[in-house]
Order: sequence, then C-alpha cells, then structure tokens
Amino acid sequence: MTADTTPPDISGARSDGGERVATVQRRTLAVLSAAQISGGIGVAAGLAFSSVTVKELSGSTTLSGLAGTATVLGAALLALPTARSSGRGGRRAGLTLAYGCALLGCLVSLLALTMGSWPLLLAGLVLFGAASAGNLASRYAATDLSAPGHSARHLSLVVWATTIGAVTGPNLAGPAERFRAGFGLAAGSGPFVLALLSFAITLGVILLALRPDPLLLARSASLPPDTVPDGTALDGTVPEAASPAPGERSTTPHGSGSTPPSVPAAASGKGGGTFRAAWRVLRETPLAGRALAAIAVSHTAMVSIMSMTPVHLDHGGSTYTVIGVVISLHIAGMYVLSPVVGWLADRAGRTPVLVLGMGLLLTSAVLVGGAGAHDVTRISAGLILLGLGWSCGLIAGSAMLSEAVPLAHRTSVQGLSDLLTNLCGATGTVAAGVIVGALSYGALGVAVGVMVTITGAWLVLSRN
Repeated sequence: MTADTTPPDISGARSDGGERVATVQRRTLAVLSAAQISGGIGVAAGLAFSSVTVKELSGSTTLSGLAGTATVLGAALLALPTARSSGRGGRRAGLTLAYGCALLGCLVSLLALTMGSWPLLLAGLVLFGAASAGNLASRYAATDLSAPGHSARHLSLVVWATTIGAVTGPNLAGPAERFRAGFGLAAGSGPFVLALLSFAITLGVILLALRPDPLLLARSASLPPDTVPDGTALDGTVPEAASPAPGERSTTPHGSGSTPPSVPAAASGKGGGTFRAAWRVLRETPLAGRALAAIAVSHTAMVSIMSMTPVHLDHGGSTYTVIGVVISLHIAGMYVLSPVVGWLADRAGRTPVLVLGMGLLLTSAVLVGGAGAHDVTRISAGLILLGLGWSCGLIAGSAMLSEAVPLAHRTSVQGLSDLLTNLCGATGTVAAGVIVGALSYGALGVAVGVMVTITGAWLVLSRN
C-alpha cells in the first residue's frame, strides 16, 4: 500500500484563514479520538494479560517481565519508521504503518499460542508494540494545527479519548476468552482476537477519515512560524490564553517573525528533517532535552511497575477479573484527567506540571512498594496515582517538546523522543522482572521512587 502524499486542497484555508484551519483541526481531533478509542481497546487488552501468558507458557516469573519488554521494544523500534513515514507522507502514512504492524503482531501472537511457543509470542508482542507507537504519534498529530497556547489541551483531548478503549479493553478480555473457546482457539487467545479486531477498525478510521492530513495541511498552507515554548510570539507579544507561568522561559532560537493567535503553532517547515539534525536540535535546545528526559522517566516508571503488577497479584491468587479491574483503574488514572492536565500545563506552565507528575509517581512507588500480593485496594490506589503521574509527564513534556523545535525538524525529534522513551521503558521492564524475581515487588517500588525523586529535583533546579 502506498501513502497518499498529494498535498490537500488548501484554497479554503488560505481564503478563510484561521476559521478554515480551526474547522479542520476540530475534525482532526474527532478522527484521532475515534482511532484512539478503538486502538486503546486492543492495546489494553493485550498488555493486561501478556505477562501472565508468557509466565504460563515459560513457567518463569523472571521471563514474564519480557512480555512488557517486547511490547515496549516494539514501540521503540517502530517510533523512527513511523516518524519517517509521517515526515514524508503525512500523519496518515505514519499511523497506517504503525497499526498495520500491530495487526500483524496479533496474528503472530495467535500462532504462538497455538504452538505453545513463548519465544514466538515475544516476537509477536514486539510487532504488537507498534500500536503503542501509533498511539504516541497520534498525540503529536493533534498539535499540528493547534493555535498558540492550546497545544497541551488539544494533545490531552486525544490522550483522554484513549480512556474509553483502554478501560474497556481489559474488561472485555474475559468475554473474548469465552468467545475464542467456542471456535477452538488456544487458551489465552481471547485478548489477541479482540486486539486484532480493534486494530483493523483503527486502520479503517485512519485511512478513510483522517483527511485532509493535518501535517501536510500545516506545511502547505505556508503559515507564519510558530511561537516559542512559553506561548510568546516571536515579535514579543503574548496571546492571552498562552501567557507563560512565572519562571517559564524560552531557550529556543527560531528566527524572526510573528504569530497571531489565530495561526496554528505548527506552521512552518516542509520536511521531517534528518535524525542527525534531530540530535543536534536536542543538544542545542535545553528545553527540549528536559522535556524528553521527563517523558522518558515518567514512562519508564509507569511501565516498570505496571508490567509486574499482574504477576504480583497472580502470586496472591487474584483472578483474571480482579487483575483486569486493577489494570483498568490504572489506565483510568492515565487518561481520565488528561484534559485537566492539559489545561493546567497551558496555564501554569510545563515544568510545574512535570514536577507534579514526579511527585505523584513517587507517592505511587511508596504505596505499591509496601503492598502485599493480597492488598488489592492499596495496589489499586498506587496504580491510579501511577497513571496520573504518567499523564502529567506525557502531556506537559510532549507539549514542551513540540513547541521547543521548529516544524522542519518536529517529526524527526518527536520520533527520536519516542524511540528513546520506549528504549528506556524496555530497559525498565527488563530490570523490573529481574528485581521482582531476585528480590521483591517492594524493591521495585524503592528503585522507581529513587529514580523519580532525582528527576523531579533536577527539573526544579534546571528551571531555577
């Protein structure tokens, strides 16, 4: 399948100005939200039980941690190809690649369960992880046509839409498992059958409805350059809705020009840039580097604890239903308050929200670290806070990263960010499996607590 790279008809955008762009942006947010709902069902259903399935096939608690590692690694490996496809053919091309690979991963995983092969299942989970790469890329697509001072809110709306699918997915795993039994499929296949159907729907939504492509429209409209990270236009004016919080400063030289409030933030540049250039942009832009570090640490803390929680609960005799409810509560914490987090990041500033996120992650690590395998209530509370802390890091960090770099290099920097974030997450899940297998679930909580405390302190000192 070849990507449609024909620039959209933007005559309306040029004649009607900001009103036309605002209309396209509303449609874009609606389409991306619909895709996040269906894609979220598949991701959540597969991830909720992948570690338990690997444990049952391999008979090893330590190896069960590789399930989370495989999916995170897959998201990392597909981050750059997704970004490159987006840079060349638009967001539709990149998202199609990601969800297409995830659909293939479901087929490989079903074959692995039929054969009883845990190594093949891990290979399928690597491809399955491409869906996470697609979900992450969707949040950036939501900002391509955002007006200054609204990127965090628009991004958070798409992240929030994942709530419906992500909370529903694990709770549909039980019915899906009963459904697969009626067709004689292997035990444990239910979640992957559900994910297969979900990703197929997501692909259809992206291919048919994400038109015009927001990134191609932003480039082709030849709009003025974007604002600097704190919402200040390059001529020195500050839109009322984007006034920077005290202490928030721009460190990114973008050149000259101005950006009226009606003009989208992502409005300059004609290509995705090279990844060598992306490295250079990160090195030369301290604000972007801090944003990337905060996203990576938040994600690592979240996936490390989340990936081993089903195993910990399984040791306490919890059923699939109980595990599904706990994971659903965690995912609700990740997404339900996303619009509030986005609004707060636009109004109070990116760095304060990032520091808040580190504090929530620390509180979560303390709660789960002291919880026994039978203490479902305490673990549930800890995982809700874990999700909320992740939300603060992802939304505020992603908005800061997108605004800190020009559109010409934005897709490549975003892809590089997702690559590094997921590699850190993959490393975290490997370490989590080793820590829990060799020491305990409580020791994992201590390790995560130390990591987020150091990061939070660094963000405060860097801001000052």
